[in-house]
Amino acid sequence: MSIDLPAFTPLTALAGGALIGLAAVLLVLFNGRIAGISGIIAALLPPRPQPSAWRLAFVGGLLAAPWLYQLFFPLPTASSPSAWPVLVLAGLLVGFGTRLGSGCTSGHGVCGLSRLSMRSLVATLVFMTTGFATVFVVRHLL
Repeated sequence: MSIDLPAFTPLTALAGGALIGLAAVLLVLFNGRIAGISGIIAALLPPRPQPSAWRLAFVGGLLAAPWLYQLFFPLPTASSPSAWPVLVLAGLLVGFGTRLGSGCTSGHGVCGLSRLSMRSLVATLVFMTTGFATVFVVRHLL
């Protein structure tokens, strides 16, 4: 295994991780809520009577971040070797897993682990193990 040095960006990865941590801390401090993205987005969808302003602001910030970033730095080009139907199926499976696991990687992996939640530790280990196994099967067995 080798590192693709032109694509290796430890400083931007560190900055991104720090911003995710800061957003999670600020949401807990000022709103008392865990920054679980799947839960935040699910609460914006029907049958909720009225979306919360903080949820709309949080999702708006997620959507606006790439445009703000590109004001200062070039955006990387995104590509996938997979066809659109495969990507859609993968997204639906991730959504199903999120509901099954009662949370996503942001809620369990970022916020739950920082709170030393055993449930979040188990969920994160399952997420990661499943991801490793999926990549192995797709790249080496199929």
